Amino acid sequence: MEHQELDNLIIDDRVRGVFRVNRRAFTDVAVLDYERREIFDRCWLYAGHESEISSPGDYVTRKVAGRRLLIVRSEIGEPKAFLNSCTHRGNVVCREKSGSARVFSCFYHAWTFNAQGELIGVPGQESYTPAFDKKELGLKEVPRFESYRGMMFVCFDAQVADLKTYLGEETREKLDYMIDFGGDEVEIVPGAQAYSMRANWKLLVENSIDVYHAMSTHNRYFRQYLPDIGVGNEGWVAPTAMTNQTRGGALGGGGHSMVEGPVRPTPLSVFAKEELAEIRWELDVKFGKERAHQIADYNRNLFIFPNLILVSLWRTVRTFYPISPGYMEVDAWGLLPKGESQELRQKRYENFLSFLGPAGFATPDDVAALEGCQSGFATNQELQWSDISRGMGREVPSSTDELQMRAFWRRWHALMRGKRGLTDCSDRAEGLQAAV
Repeated sequence: MEHQELDNLIIDDRVRGVFRVNRRAFTDVAVLDYERREIFDRCWLYAGHESEISSPGDYVTRKVAGRRLLIVRSEIGEPKAFLNSCTHRGNVVCREKSGSARVFSCFYHAWTFNAQGELIGVPGQESYTPAFDKKELGLKEVPRFESYRGMMFVCFDAQVADLKTYLGEETREKLDYMIDFGGDEVEIVPGAQAYSMRANWKLLVENSIDVYHAMSTHNRYFRQYLPDIGVGNEGWVAPTAMTNQTRGGALGGGGHSMVEGPVRPTPLSVFAKEELAEIRWELDVKFGKERAHQIADYNRNLFIFPNLILVSLWRTVRTFYPISPGYMEVDAWGLLPKGESQELRQKRYENFLSFLGPAGFATPDDVAALEGCQSGFATNQELQWSDISRGMGREVPSSTDELQMRAFWRRWHALMRGKRGLTDCSDRAEGLQAAV
């Protein structure tokens, strides 16, 4: 793919307030090849949470950017991330999704490794020459592996900046708010989701930070389900609910972004009112009223480039990876406070499942919407461009505008063209005074 072709995938006219994406970006195999090389091979990617490997020997296996990983807590309590591939002939070493083990033995030829990744057993080792050195054939660690607040990330580029720098101060602040919501440590809870959809992965990036679609796509939830169960929906359907009181925008120049607005009614806020009020009081005491206000009184969808979304209203962590231009795999987990009562946790589960569960009101709607977009892209020779210009002329964009999506696309476009420095993700330009 020529550089000129990459240049022509985006129209970003900040003076006139026009932003468009060529639909080849969603359908072209050559684009996906560039994405794998310039984005997924070089950006920090979420791999799991330390609560999933709480004791020595605990492990999870994941597929991250096409690679199978084994993430394990070593015998000395250190989280480690290895490529889940035997150094003998390449087979998968650990085939279970999670568990606890002192050693990992490849079922093909029984080469055996400990939780430190060291090769400790080779059947028939006497058949090898003295040049055979087990120390050289331990499980290979991923090039970079770091955690922030218990969230584990990997990167396949050994030269990448450290994770804290990659996230940036603004993103870390919003992430801290989302982790501190229960006033205590958080953990991944049982009930992970894994599903797929026939749509390009970037459509789910857009959808995850797109408030504009909520009322039209999820109308049944807001206008029918909430009133039917006795939960008021005024905070959702009032004329200004999605505009004046909400905002969206970029978080620095790394492509991260968010939408946020005041807490609105959900089944949890109504049916766990007393428990949540007690937690709120504890937040005031622990963090002070202003920080507690930021933690507890706002809902946020926080997007961490390129493919991690945290949804505070339903306490969800979600990642997604392309298999082909028109097909992606999605994983989602619940991230909830440790130590809370079973009654409150059950209410959180029910609140989550009602909207983002596999048979909830949102997930099937979103899958249908994104697969519909992908199907519509079959017309891209005649209808080449998708418009993402909403809100470019506003002084302060709301969350129903699309600045947060433009932040993603601007960073995406820069990286695809090999520009690794921070990106101007704002709408600011001469003659167009827009700000986050």
